[in-house]
Amino acid sequence: MFSTLIIGALALSFLDPTHAFYLPGAAPRSYKLGEDVKLFVNALTPMLLGTDNAKLSTLNADDYYHPQFHFCQPPEGPQKQPESLGSILFGDRIFNSPYNVSMLEHNAECQTLCTVNDVPPEDSKFINDRIREDYALNWLVDGLPAAEMKIDVRTGDMFFDMGFNLGNNEGELKDTPALNNHYDIVLRYHRPTPDTYRVVGVLVWPMSIGGPQDGPATCEFEGATPLILSETMPQTIRYSYRVTWNESDTPWATRWDNYLHIFDPRIHWFSLVNSLVIVVFLCAMVSMILYRSVSRDISRYNAIDASEDVQEDWGWKLVHGEVFRTPNNPLILSIMVGNGAQICSMVVVTLVFALLGFLSPSNRGSLATVMMICWSFFGCIGGYFSSRVYASMGGTDRRKNAFLTATLLPTVVFIVVFMLNFFLISAGSSGAVPFGTMLLIVLLWFGISAPLSAIGAYFGTKHGAIRNPVRVNPIPRQIPPTPKYLKPWAAAILSGILPFGAAFVELYFVLSSLFASRAYYAFGFLALTAGIVALTSATVTILFTYFLLCAEEYRWHWRAFLTGGGSAFWLLAYGLFYWASRLSLDSFSSVVLYLGYLFLLVLLDFLVTGAIGFLASYWAVRKLYSAIRID
Repeated sequence: MFSTLIIGALALSFLDPTHAFYLPGAAPRSYKLGEDVKLFVNALTPMLLGTDNAKLSTLNADDYYHPQFHFCQPPEGPQKQPESLGSILFGDRIFNSPYNVSMLEHNAECQTLCTVNDVPPEDSKFINDRIREDYALNWLVDGLPAAEMKIDVRTGDMFFDMGFNLGNNEGELKDTPALNNHYDIVLRYHRPTPDTYRVVGVLVWPMSIGGPQDGPATCEFEGATPLILSETMPQTIRYSYRVTWNESDTPWATRWDNYLHIFDPRIHWFSLVNSLVIVVFLCAMVSMILYRSVSRDISRYNAIDASEDVQEDWGWKLVHGEVFRTPNNPLILSIMVGNGAQICSMVVVTLVFALLGFLSPSNRGSLATVMMICWSFFGCIGGYFSSRVYASMGGTDRRKNAFLTATLLPTVVFIVVFMLNFFLISAGSSGAVPFGTMLLIVLLWFGISAPLSAIGAYFGTKHGAIRNPVRVNPIPRQIPPTPKYLKPWAAAILSGILPFGAAFVELYFVLSSLFASRAYYAFGFLALTAGIVALTSATVTILFTYFLLCAEEYRWHWRAFLTGGGSAFWLLAYGLFYWASRLSLDSFSSVVLYLGYLFLLVLLDFLVTGAIGFLASYWAVRKLYSAIRID
C-alpha cells in the first residue's frame, strides 16, 4: 500500500502545477454582466507574519460580528451560512456581508459602507489588542479567500497570502496601532465566453484613513493620517471600500495555484532525498544483518547431524520456547494495535484522495470531513486487527476486547476535545464547536464506528488466532540482564530519531497550517514522508527486536510497540520547541489549547507508528522461528 502511495506521489510531483485541475471540486460559477457577486465574511484569526522573529500570541478566533468589533452589518442582519462538518471543526464561521459587489459594475468607485458612532473606549481597547495580536480578516468571494499579494523572498515568486490585517502595528504605530477602515478590493475575472464571467482571484489592500469620520468617504489614503482608536473617549469609525475589476488570463481550473504556494520547495526536496538515503541505508543494513546473522544461525542449527553431539542453543534460538508467551496486559496492547491500524488506514485513504485532487481547497473542510468519515467506517479494520492480535496472544475475553476497541480511544479523544472546547467557550472564541456538531461526532463514533468495529471483531474472532511456529514452554526461563540501550525507554528514544528525522521538515509546515492559519497543500511531499516514516519505523523496530532476542529477552511485544512509537516522543519535544520558537502565548486558554492539540497529535502518532512497529516485528519473529528446526 505504501509503495503504491509513494509511486503515485512521485508521478504527481513531476506534473506541472500550473496545469493542475482539482478533481472534482466545486463546479464553476459563471456570472452575467451586472449580476451580484456575494462576499461572505469568516472568523477573525491570528496571523503569523512572514518575518523570522514573528511569533503567534494567541490561538483564539473571534466571530466577524462580535459586538465589540462594531463592523458594518447587512440590512437584514447577519445570516449564518451552511458549512460542512470539517469546516466547523476547523473554526469556520461564515456569514453574509453588507458589501455591494456586482460583476464589472461600480468599477473603482469609492463607496461608504457605514459609519459607526460612539464606539466605547473599552471596545476600542479590545480592537487595539486584536491588532497588536496580528488578527486577520477572512473573506470569501465565490469560494476564494480574500488575500494580500506578497513576494516569496527566497524564490521571488508571487503568491496570495490568505487573509489581511485588521490593523497596522508596525514601525511608528507599534505603541498606538491603527485600524484599517478602508479596503481596496481587486477582483480578477476570466471570460471563457464573451457573455460569461468567472472570478479567479480576490485581492484586498487594507488602509487606515483617519481624519474626520462624519462626512462621505474619499478613499484617498496618500498623505492621510492613520485612524488611531482612542481608549479614553468614544470614537466614530467610517468604513469604506472600492472595488476594481481586472481581467485575467488565468482560467477557473487553475485559479487556486497562486494561493497554494509552497515556501521554498527545495527544503522539501532536500528533506525527502535525505530521508530516502537514510531509509535505503537502514533497509540495507537491516537486510545485511538479518541475512548474514540469521541465515548463518539457521544453517548451523539445521545442519546438525543426528550422530554428532547436540549443540547447545544460544542467542535468539535459546528463547524459542518463550518468544510467543502471552505478554502482560495483552488486552490493552491489542486495543492499541487495532486503533493504530484503524488510524493508519484512515491516513492512507485520506492521502490518496488528496493526491488525486478530490479534496479541493474550494470545498472548505473537506479534508477533515473525509478523515472523520474514514475513521468511522474503518472501525471494522480496528476491530479485526485487535481481535486477531488478542487471540494470537492468548486472550480469552473476546467481548471485552471488542467493546473496549470500539469505545476506549473515542472516549479519551472526546474527553480531551470536550475540555478544550470548554476553554474555547470560556475564552469567547468562535472556534468553539457547537453542541449539535459535538453530538454528530458522538453519533459518528458510537453509532457507526462502534458497530463496524464489532463486525470486524466478529470476523477476526472467526478467523481465529495466528498459529505460532513453535510451542511455548510451560515454565518461563530466567532473563539475563539486558544492555542499557535495549531498555524500553532508551530503545524508544533511540529508535524514534530516524523516523522523526524523516518527517521534521514537513512537521513545521503542518504545525504552521494547524496553529498559524497557513495554507498547506503539499500532499505529494506529505505522502512521500508518510511512506518513509512507516518504512523506517518498521525496519528500526525489527532491528531492535532482533537485538532484544539475541540478548535472550523474550518479552518483545510491548517493547516492539514502544520502539515503533518512539518518534512520538520526539514529536512531543519538537512541539514544545515550536511553542518556544514560533509562539508567544499570553493567555492560559491558548496554552491549554496548544498543549491539548499537541497531546492528541502525539497520541495518534504513537498509536500509528507503534502499530506499524508491532505488526512488522510480529511478522519478522514468525518468519524467523518458522525457518529453524526445533527438536
